Amino acid sequence: MTTSAATTTTITTTTMPTGTAEAGGHQDAVDLLPLLVWLSPAYPVGAFAYSHGLEWAVETGDIRDAATLMDWVSDLIRHGGPFCDAVLLALAWRALRDGSDADLREVAELAAAFAPSRERQMETLNQGDAFMTATRAAWPAPRLDRLAHAWDGRVAYPVAVGVSAAAHGLPLASTLSAFLTAVAANLVSAAVRLVPLGQTDGNRVLAGLVAEVRAAAQAAPDVPLDAIACAALRSDIASMRHETQYTRLFRS
Repeated sequence: MTTSAATTTTITTTTMPTGTAEAGGHQDAVDLLPLLVWLSPAYPVGAFAYSHGLEWAVETGDIRDAATLMDWVSDLIRHGGPFCDAVLLALAWRALRDGSDADLREVAELAAAFAPSRERQMETLNQGDAFMTATRAAWPAPRLDRLAHAWDGRVAYPVAVGVSAAAHGLPLASTLSAFLTAVAANLVSAAVRLVPLGQTDGNRVLAGLVAEVRAAAQAAPDVPLDAIACAALRSDIASMRHETQYTRLFRS
């Protein structure tokens, strides 16, 4: 068994649907351009302001080069918050597709509370609310209103993405892959500034994470709500310690 810094020391504007969504598989007819827009750095969710605890990991030396960054982000995608977010995204996508307000509320409620620290909760809720505001304004779809009927609280980021993708008829498999890639890219971008790393090393790390992203995107839809769990405990501790870190560039 290998270990890395992220785990514990003992474990490691269109108003019409863009296509017909399926849980997986290849869909030639589906236009995936909305995903490229929604999950790009230009979409106004403020992702650049959050490091998911990575800033603390850099300060303590857990992340100090491309290799340790690769280990950290790989563990997050397999065992940490990003994987749990992928599960929540898939559950929200299915709930909206099936028209189940009860399931959608259950997922939204758990996602809003499923955070190990204040900063991690702020990270997901601020981005989720911003995503929904931007998407309702620029990418309206009738089925987006189902979320407001089912849940009157703040919206976690993966739920916002999953609901929006389902409302626009985007396939789950592509949405999960795009979401996880965007999360990984944001973490690598933070590390490029913090370690610091060169752009070439950052791109190498992203290329090396492709297999992890694919595997996580394939596994996430099979996890039921009552089995969701994370094990990247070092990352969770990092998000708590970051709250009192003396010098900070990021909000988490």
